[in-house]
Amino acid sequence: MSLELTLGLTLAALLFEAAFGYPSFLLARIGHPVMWIGRLIGWLDRHVNRDAAAPRERRLAGVGALVVIVGVSGGAGLLVQGLAMKLPFGLVLAALAGSSLLAQRSLYQFVGAVADGLEVSLEEGRRAVSHIVGRDPDKLDEAGVARAAIESLAENYSDGVVAPALWMAIGGLPGAAIYKGVNTADSMIGHRTARHLYFGWASARFDDLINLPASRLSGALIVAGALFVPGASPGRAMAAIRRDAGRHRSPNAGWPEAAMAGALGIAIAGPRHYGGTLSVDGLMGAGGRYECTAADIRRALSLYRAADAVMVALVAGLALLVWGW
Repeated sequence: MSLELTLGLTLAALLFEAAFGYPSFLLARIGHPVMWIGRLIGWLDRHVNRDAAAPRERRLAGVGALVVIVGVSGGAGLLVQGLAMKLPFGLVLAALAGSSLLAQRSLYQFVGAVADGLEVSLEEGRRAVSHIVGRDPDKLDEAGVARAAIESLAENYSDGVVAPALWMAIGGLPGAAIYKGVNTADSMIGHRTARHLYFGWASARFDDLINLPASRLSGALIVAGALFVPGASPGRAMAAIRRDAGRHRSPNAGWPEAAMAGALGIAIAGPRHYGGTLSVDGLMGAGGRYECTAADIRRALSLYRAADAVMVALVAGLALLVWGW
């Protein structure tokens, strides 16, 4: 698929997903592409990741599993794209399929639900945030719930919106599908646990690699979005990226998180509990206000929408440029 078509596909998919999201009736009847690839990853984990195997064997098994995940994801994307483009309004059909690989609307809804919950009670806020973060919600106070929601918003803007859109613009549906397959594998098996330290190594490292450009772009988009949000500061966002992004335990998450924190004048990340274990991480937006509230979540959502609008405008501009308009 040519660049003219992939940019048009990406623009249409972004607009479809922002407007409609993933239909609930489809989710109830056939599930979601991430669920489908998750079943494959779960099967590989159960049948290929043998506890009795030596570390080297488990690492090689993980490499093989990654090859299967990439092949199946990319092949499915290529098949759907090929079939769609043979039909009338093929680009529209392909874009509808591609919209399922983006998460603009659902991310806004899930994070907004945390703000709604916190405005009712701490317990409601903890319940809502448990759907979007892996840390222990019972250990979070009101500020911790708010920080967790904002961190998830920033990181998932990169992972769930910018990255799949970028790879769709480069490689069409196969590019976006491969990205989602690898990213899902990282979330399921890319952990430093006894079971997945070796088996998930290849998926985790490859996910770091393919998220590298999107994380930097996400930070830049948040800086640009801050120009349009009252009270947000693009200058503080850029300063926070330069100072804090490299302190994050992830080579990628620090960029959007630092940009978000700096723009809003808050501090996020830092020490967090996962599965009863304390994870020490650098502060993003160091020096900012650490006691976040539901109002800060809503400010972050406004910034997220502005950054996303900048991205859509950028894709549209590039498409018009390539089309020669």
